[in-house]
Amino acid sequence: MTSPTPETSAGAAASAPNRRTSLLVLLIGVIVLFIDGYDLFILGTVGPSLISDPHWHIAPSTIGTLGSLTALGMPIGAVATARMGDARGRRLPITICLAWISLCMLLSGLAPDLGVFGLSRLLTGIGVGALSPLVTALVVDWAPPRRRTLFVGVALSGIALGGVAVACIGRAVLPAVHFQTLFLVGILPLLLVPVCWKAVPAHRPAYAAAPDTATPVPVPGAGAAESGWAALFVPGRRLAVVSFCLAALLGLVLVYGASTWLPTLMIKAGYDLSSALEFTIAFNGGAIVGTLVVALLADRGHLKGAALGLFGAAAVAMLVLTRHHGHGLILAMSALAGIGTLGTQNLINAWVGRYFGPELRGTALGFVIGVGRIGSILGPSYLTYVTTVSSSPSAGFYAFVAPALLGALAVAFVPTRRAAGRRRPEPAAGVTAGA
Repeated sequence: MTSPTPETSAGAAASAPNRRTSLLVLLIGVIVLFIDGYDLFILGTVGPSLISDPHWHIAPSTIGTLGSLTALGMPIGAVATARMGDARGRRLPITICLAWISLCMLLSGLAPDLGVFGLSRLLTGIGVGALSPLVTALVVDWAPPRRRTLFVGVALSGIALGGVAVACIGRAVLPAVHFQTLFLVGILPLLLVPVCWKAVPAHRPAYAAAPDTATPVPVPGAGAAESGWAALFVPGRRLAVVSFCLAALLGLVLVYGASTWLPTLMIKAGYDLSSALEFTIAFNGGAIVGTLVVALLADRGHLKGAALGLFGAAAVAMLVLTRHHGHGLILAMSALAGIGTLGTQNLINAWVGRYFGPELRGTALGFVIGVGRIGSILGPSYLTYVTTVSSSPSAGFYAFVAPALLGALAVAFVPTRRAAGRRRPEPAAGVTAGA
């Protein structure tokens, strides 16, 4: 039996979170993930300017390599902080990662050459990879029981808002200013570090947003490893964990392929830089609106169907984008692509957070997102390969269809009823455990 941590001891003494605390945690989640999204989409935004810069001599294929370098650090960050968040609380690792990302963005903005710039992107990836599972677990912990997916969806929309912000800034100032100026903006989150430390709760609430199964189902062999990595792979959880990992991996192939390559693909298809960045804005705007709408459906018990539909939407959108259409339709399909890629990943993260109890929530999210980050490594390089071997401007869009369909297949294998281990702690009296 493990000794109680400061977090669990304090959480046991706390009452169910009030509305004010829940909304404060949600606001923190949106702000932190906004920064995460800015860092995620900045490389795609500056990609055309980076390629055309005469002092850097960057080939188009190098954009994919830089995207993969960023993604390479993400599994490290996700897995390294997963157990820390469950065992010692979310506040410390979230605050550290926020400061880490800001300093790495400063290094990117001051990098004198491609080697230092590539190193800065690798280090940035470690912090970016850690924030998503940490913030998702924090928001699920404090969300009202029947609004967990909506709360997580709102928080994760911060990623898309960050993407919209960097695309708007890029559209306004590029190519008139040097592309590294956009990275220097990333130092501003350092000002939020003391605010984050004070505002993020140091403990979980008493009921800690209990998992979705109202009556726990015993899992053979789960007792001793209830809060360890091995608890994810007992027979009652194994299929779900593997299915979630595959869905997250394929979803992140779509997200990081699109975030790195979308503006460049649009320019290759004959659009100018301003139009390409408009499509990026539509992509992220669609992800924001779509995530919120789908979250409302998911909170009504349609998580699996919603995830299947979103992967299908990504495939349809990319097929339509292979051909020239009117400006309005292209913007609409870019928005649908955002819903089907970034929106899908947001939904999967929320689903994992709801699927597991508080003793495993951060561990499961860190593991699933960490394994999924392999897709973020493969995505940019996969698009680089396709666009290099094919001269067709539509090849990059066709390349998105296969991972979208395979992602839908992975979602189909997630068990509809969760096999849960013993929950610890139990919900507070009068609090509904299921969503």
